[in-house]
Amino acid sequence: MNIDKELDTRGLNCPLPILKAKKALTDMTTGQLLRVVATDAGSVRDFQAFAKQTGNELVEQQNAGTDFIHVLRRR
Repeated sequence: MNIDKELDTRGLNCPLPILKAKKALTDMTTGQLLRVVATDAGSVRDFQAFAKQTGNELVEQQNAGTDFIHVLRRR
């Protein structure tokens, strides 16, 4: 997977990972991939809801130790 932009939101709690992702996506073009690394367990459902509400595609979610990794495709 070719990631175009990566965002490290470790240590930040809701809603900051979502807000930072939203801001990052506005600077990207359609089809580009954003990878967000978070430590907030609530970010899993937050990013699912965010993708549904904004129309951006949630390509992947995974758990790597204490990190939650979310990959979004810009609509």
